[in-house]
Amino acid sequence: MYQVYPRSFADGTGDGVGDLPGLRAHLEHLSWLGVDAVWLSPIYPSPMADFGYDVADYCAVDPLFGTLADLDAVVADAHHLGIRVLLDWVPNHTSDAHPWFQASRSSRDDPKRDWYIWRDPAPDGGPPNNWMRAWGGTPAWTFDEASGQWYLHLFLPEQPDLNWANPEVEVAMHATLRFWLDRGVDGFRIDVVHALGKDPALPDTPADLSPIPHATLNDDPRTHPILRRLRTLLDGYDGDRVMVGEVFLLDTARVATYYGDGDELHLAFNFPPLFAPFTATSWRKQLARVEREVAPVGWPTWVLSNHDVVRHRTRYGGDEARARAAAVLLLTLRGTPFLYAGEELGLAQAEIPPERVVDPGGRDGCRAPIPWDGTPEHGWSTTDPWLPWPPEAERRNVANQREDPASVMHLYRRLLAARRSSPALQDGTMELIDGVPEDVIAWRRRSPGDERIVAVNFGPETVAVDAPLGGVVEVASDGAGEGRLFTGTLGPSSAVLLRPAVTTSPASPGSASLAL
Repeated sequence: MYQVYPRSFADGTGDGVGDLPGLRAHLEHLSWLGVDAVWLSPIYPSPMADFGYDVADYCAVDPLFGTLADLDAVVADAHHLGIRVLLDWVPNHTSDAHPWFQASRSSRDDPKRDWYIWRDPAPDGGPPNNWMRAWGGTPAWTFDEASGQWYLHLFLPEQPDLNWANPEVEVAMHATLRFWLDRGVDGFRIDVVHALGKDPALPDTPADLSPIPHATLNDDPRTHPILRRLRTLLDGYDGDRVMVGEVFLLDTARVATYYGDGDELHLAFNFPPLFAPFTATSWRKQLARVEREVAPVGWPTWVLSNHDVVRHRTRYGGDEARARAAAVLLLTLRGTPFLYAGEELGLAQAEIPPERVVDPGGRDGCRAPIPWDGTPEHGWSTTDPWLPWPPEAERRNVANQREDPASVMHLYRRLLAARRSSPALQDGTMELIDGVPEDVIAWRRRSPGDERIVAVNFGPETVAVDAPLGGVVEVASDGAGEGRLFTGTLGPSSAVLLRPAVTTSPASPGSASLAL
């Protein structure tokens, strides 16, 4: 799956902001690259306090991005190319400009008052509990002078939390899903899904955890029946509709519970690997944890970059070799990999001068516009789009890298082609291989009639790994030796994908056998 941050992907209307016409014009890039599905960050009408994650209307498109007809055209064109389309669905909270909240706020007696979470002040007049909101280290409550109560918002004050304990809210939110499913959307990435169920007593966070935003702590059993009903809704549609949940709990065992008994999320984001340093020790632990805690109950997900975190090339020290090795890692593990737009160009985090900062969460650097060519406008309508360009845009752009077979983008394309052609890489088993150097992790992917081996050198030195490994280099992070027998050595920060070599048996010259 490939994540598009619409503001930053491509500008089709000439205002310096990415939009749906721009995305539609560049769907061919995604097809050429070899992705199976595209996930769009929110495109709904919004005041943009949190750049679309504050939704004012769940069943429309913000004019900034285009029209419903534009989205329909994107879906139709993507389907023609064999690409599924997922929307970002934001069910935990709305915008404070949403008509539902406007009604809820209007009076304690309004029929929609209980659609949101309102509470009387604490005895001292302060917030009802000690929950903290994301970004800013301030309470997750705002006092409404007119009605004399506080409302809950796990994020910005402009993002009041919906009350999913109210059946009317669930009915209304199910209707928003049906609106898009009926238009042919293939599924949803569900924002902060683990926060939907909340303890109605709203107990204080334990003192030792109280500074932590409650959005990363909320793990209430009331969420699971909500998810089962959402799953039933999607399963009622033809075409394998899918739910991908953002479960931002940073505990893999807890994330695994959101698969339920195969009746909740199809895919749950597991973020500890996202924050893991690029070392063999750390990643060996992550792989083992996922195999132990996620694999028995659900299909794993893997992600290295997204719209909320520093791009992984920068997190890994800025070295392109590491970013290339990370691509081999990401695209050969057992599970579904998620690519973030621009990752295939090896983009680093953009430097945003103070006067250009717009995001309240400090995430502008990973949201810099995608450069499409080497012109001063980089394929956009202006040299100065809504955010500054990422580093090296004159070189790290789609047109330049498409012409260069040695580019990072071609590496991603070769890896995705290898996944597509190998049942073992698509859904085969995975087992770690012992007997490799300390800085190396190697694993075997296997399915009936197909097998692949992957080795990643996380270290700074060339190492010999010939004892347990063999075969033909199908993809190398540096491109070296592809199509030839593996030499048994891995350079610093490098990785290889090996396929079986066809050999001739000395005892029977006319027969062939597979050897790894």
